[in-house]
Amino acid sequence: MVIHIIVTSINFIEMKNAIGLDRKKAKQLRSKLNLLLANYSIFYQNTRGYHWNIRGDNFFELHLKFEELYNDLLIKIDEIAERILTLGGNPKHNYTNYIKVAKIKESPEVSEGKKSVADILNSLSTIIKLQREILILSEKSVDEGTNALMSDYIREQEKLVWMYSAYLNK
Repeated sequence: MVIHIIVTSINFIEMKNAIGLDRKKAKQLRSKLNLLLANYSIFYQNTRGYHWNIRGDNFFELHLKFEELYNDLLIKIDEIAERILTLGGNPKHNYTNYIKVAKIKESPEVSEGKKSVADILNSLSTIIKLQREILILSEKSVDEGTNALMSDYIREQEKLVWMYSAYLNK
């Protein structure tokens, strides 16, 4: 009886990672989070380009808003990478991989305000959709850490969608 309990306990422990999540589910989450990381990284670099190259009537307003956005994206990139590490994985870090897997593509047109804001809205749409997928997966995995992160991001970004959309509808 004691041997059976010990064997069962060992099997149970082997199925869980360091933070007590099912290893297979954590692997799925890491994969999705790496995809999210790739999309955030391309989005971040695009937003830096919008900030650097914006021209025209709303230069001062948009220059500042783009800087706020890329600073926020940089924080989220780091949090996502750290979450991947927490789940026992390794965050991908090269742009060669990002360009291959990301749904967000590099933006070649960065100097016109309305085009830049429209690109930001498209990127936010892609990001939010992926985060909702991760939210569902993290809920099924009983991964409250990833779930809370995605929930917070979605709430913040839904407000940004409203604000950037309002700008385009001036």
